[in-house]
Amino acid sequence: MKTHFVLFLLLFAVVKVNSAQLYVEAESFKEKGGWVVDQQFMEQVGSSYLMAHGMGKPVTDAITTVRFAEKGLYHVYVRTYNWTSVWSDKKGPGQFTLSVGDTELATVLGATGNKWEWQKAGIVVINELSQRLVLHDLTGFNGRCDAIYFSREAVTPPDDTEELKRFLSDTLKKTNPDTYAGSFDFVVVGGGIAGMCAAVSAARLGLKVALINDRPVLGGNNSSEVRVHMGGRIELAPYPRLGNLMKEFCPLKVGNARPAENYEDNKKEAFIAAEPNISLFPSCRMISLQKENNRIVSITTTHIETGKRQVFHAPLFADCTGDGTVGYLAGADFRMGRESKSEFDEPHAVDIADSQVMGASVQWYSVEKKEPQDFPVFDYGLEFNEESSEKVMMGEWTWETGMNRNQITEFERIRDYGLMVIFSNWSYLKNRYTASEYYRNRALEWVAYVAGKRESRRLLGDHILTENDLVEHIPYEDGTACTSWTIDLHYPDPENSRHFPQKEFKSIAQHVATYHYPIPYRCFYSRNIENLFMAGRNISVTHVALGTTRVMRTTGMIGEVVGMAASICIKKQTIPRGVYASYLKQLKELMEKGTGKDMLNNQQYNEGGTLGYKVVDTTLR
Repeated sequence: MKTHFVLFLLLFAVVKVNSAQLYVEAESFKEKGGWVVDQQFMEQVGSSYLMAHGMGKPVTDAITTVRFAEKGLYHVYVRTYNWTSVWSDKKGPGQFTLSVGDTELATVLGATGNKWEWQKAGIVVINELSQRLVLHDLTGFNGRCDAIYFSREAVTPPDDTEELKRFLSDTLKKTNPDTYAGSFDFVVVGGGIAGMCAAVSAARLGLKVALINDRPVLGGNNSSEVRVHMGGRIELAPYPRLGNLMKEFCPLKVGNARPAENYEDNKKEAFIAAEPNISLFPSCRMISLQKENNRIVSITTTHIETGKRQVFHAPLFADCTGDGTVGYLAGADFRMGRESKSEFDEPHAVDIADSQVMGASVQWYSVEKKEPQDFPVFDYGLEFNEESSEKVMMGEWTWETGMNRNQITEFERIRDYGLMVIFSNWSYLKNRYTASEYYRNRALEWVAYVAGKRESRRLLGDHILTENDLVEHIPYEDGTACTSWTIDLHYPDPENSRHFPQKEFKSIAQHVATYHYPIPYRCFYSRNIENLFMAGRNISVTHVALGTTRVMRTTGMIGEVVGMAASICIKKQTIPRGVYASYLKQLKELMEKGTGKDMLNNQQYNEGGTLGYKVVDTTLR
């Protein structure tokens, strides 16, 4: 029996509903101008959208051309969102207009409402079937446009995503048909450090690999879009060649929230392009899968700009999405939040289980200019004063939001709050702070709009790594990639909580020292979806244990091990669990060799620190 699991998305670029209607997805605009494509919330919004991320300065226009089926008078609607409405009743800062042909419609969009909704932009008379559409940003403060709808009747599509789904299913005559992407040995979903290493490791061992990434650049949190530097150690016992892969493509410079070139996106792209066994699918987001019993048969992706859908078949899949999206859609067992102390007897677990997680960071920095730099007054419900304002020139990992919210279903709000605190604080420093002269010539140079997550779903494997495993250094025969970071857990900054109770945006870190610890292989595959691996922050660990496994050099080594295990699965015609049961010796032999090049260790910055090595007897278990 086959079953389908689907996250619905609006997958239509420019579609004639009928001769009297036209539906245009904004992300499909041919010329984006200064607008960016934001795909982070596709499951909640319904699709990716265009956003005017100008840091207070209007961005250049987004432009495209569409063709109507017939001439005449059309009512025009735009699906948009007044993103500061969560915190303020004022007209929102994300304001923009729409032009059709030579006519700029008078309505200012994105300034009102409190949810994603269709706003009436105006009425146009179409005398020529081919028309130029222009999105014109007015503020630079993250105005957003999901879609534009033209109708001969004054009838708006539904606002609610599920209702909109039914509307489109019932009325759209043209859809994007699925195309066959091909059959692969191994499909890796997620192009962060873990996914890259999983893909290359498997490819170098002979597998035909598809690497699917939902952004145009690789690297995840280490990309120029998020700008978190690499963390953790490589060249660790018992398998010191694990991690050599990262010497080949990871950046050589230290630091969070630094210039884009520090993160060497081009080197990552070249690293993947050099592998003949890897087919890279950038800007493709997984939206559904097909499952037969407890096995994934295929997954379907959509391109975040064009809406093109592709289907991938394989005997093996790896969830490197961070959010555990593949596992979630497949019905894999997972957890979110913090376990209670009674469950695993972890010393640093909470007494009562809850939903708190480590948050997401929206990083930023400013630069000094030769002339004074203005910044608009930004006041949308978050009040700063002499005491509560952050007198800083940049914000990196400590600017962390959403610890008490769902990092998946509420992630747009979490990211938006990250933007709001940056703009609000900077506005205060520039316009009201008594010592504003220190900031007179400074300008915001970069503010992330892709937020860097630390924690959401954790998929459960045959073993769940706990604090006791780490601290007591409990030996397991299937130990693999070695942790090196402390157990690094983040909590709301008490000083920030004093000024902004329940609205914190700063964090502190508490560290628990451990020995370097080989993570059991059984943490890297799903316990109930038999052909699903996982690598990255969504492996099988408790909340406390995640504090050490989540740094990127460690997740890269995990990915490398997963690629090795996938190669054994294909060659021995087994499943991930079968590697542990029958082919652990072969996996150990591969880990001793590694799949990266032996070269000088250029990854010795931001290594963190534990108590070092502890000799254990792994034959006991």
